[in-house]
Amino acid sequence: MNIKAISFIKNMSYTISSNLLSLIISTLVVLIIPKLIGVEEYGYWQLYIFYSSYVGFLHFGWNDGIYLRYGGEEYDDLDKHLLHSQFIELFVSQSIIALCIWGSSFIFSQDTNRNFILQMVGIATILINTRLLFFYILQATNRIKQYASLTMLDRVLYLFLIAAFLIIGIRDYKLLIFADLIGKCITLLLAAYMCKDIAFRSLSTFYFTINEIFINISVGIKLMFANIASMLIIGIVRFGIEQSWNVATFGKISLTLSISNMMMIFINAVGIIMFPILRRTNKEKLANIYSTMRDFLMVVLLGFLIVYYPLKLVISAWLPDYAESLLYMALVFPMFIYEGKMALLINTYLKTLRREKTMLKINMITMGLSLIATYFTTQVLKNLDVAILSIVILLAIRAALAELYLANELNIHVKKDIILEMLLTTIFIVTGWFINSWMIMFIYAISYMIYLILKRKDLTKTIQSIKLLVKS
Repeated sequence: MNIKAISFIKNMSYTISSNLLSLIISTLVVLIIPKLIGVEEYGYWQLYIFYSSYVGFLHFGWNDGIYLRYGGEEYDDLDKHLLHSQFIELFVSQSIIALCIWGSSFIFSQDTNRNFILQMVGIATILINTRLLFFYILQATNRIKQYASLTMLDRVLYLFLIAAFLIIGIRDYKLLIFADLIGKCITLLLAAYMCKDIAFRSLSTFYFTINEIFINISVGIKLMFANIASMLIIGIVRFGIEQSWNVATFGKISLTLSISNMMMIFINAVGIIMFPILRRTNKEKLANIYSTMRDFLMVVLLGFLIVYYPLKLVISAWLPDYAESLLYMALVFPMFIYEGKMALLINTYLKTLRREKTMLKINMITMGLSLIATYFTTQVLKNLDVAILSIVILLAIRAALAELYLANELNIHVKKDIILEMLLTTIFIVTGWFINSWMIMFIYAISYMIYLILKRKDLTKTIQSIKLLVKS
């Protein structure tokens, strides 16, 4: 086994370990908190998570530009003086934005709970975006071990604080938010320490880097807007549900989405590793690597759908207050298939090929479809079932559009695979929605076996390619 393969396996082990821990903690949080706090309290907590998930875009692509420009570089080769100045300027800019968010909480809302949530989102803005600078530097320069340890610590602190609050009898969503902010603050300080030759320098070395800011933003803003549009595809539907129904319904639907997204923790971990590696890879090898990764990934993701029914039974028994909303798992559970393919394969490749503009166009088209679908399902039909189903349909459309473009770039054929995957997920959704028994697993397992038979030649090639990549 060559040195690159060994390095890849080590980095994979670091990220899988940290993300496995994150998955366990996320599972505990998703399953235990709704059990112990009220439905409305859980709804407000989910509202904070929902809002804070968008603050990463208030750096206007600044961090994304640094990530794209320095992806594949060695850490020791970075210009530390320049990045120190960038860090100071970013911190100041995010502090100003946070003050604006804090002030707006008193202007645009009369609800004290929503005011508090907006104020905490302002604090989260500083912590998340400043920390993201160091996280991106660690990822871009392949310092995966350090990044993974910070990710792990963030979730451990979060769980420890939440557990402490719940054990002593506190059931207030506000303290759950504090736990999240404390974890982010501590890991920000540690991330700065890991990049101490960037973060901790004499102020006399600081200089204004206006030109560098504009370069990073001009490079990263397309990726940032692409990411915003990507999040809004689901976000618009969730916002429509929150506006058309109530906070309790929003919290229940958010629970089903959280369960469906758990698999994304592992997928994102691998995507983080792949970007710096692909940036250093000969472009002639990219097509073969893509086909190999794609076949392997889709077999795993489609196979994971088999656990749906037993998982639903366990969660329904554990959270009887959410049993009604768990019916929607049949509609949204396959979303991790399309989100996973986008995160690990398509987006990673588009970033490697520097096709951020294409990412933006495809996500904007899908976001436009999301606006239309949300208005139609929540305002015209007022049908919660169709609104939730539209999430998976939109994600499938986005993945198909993006992959067809990428396939043309790499000169590979994926139309047959896309159709097979859509057929398999359709079978899953239809059986999961209309059948409430173990028969779901039986029907889907047969469909999955037929899929494997149809893909047997491709899978044989994939196994051979993986062996070759490890050796060569």
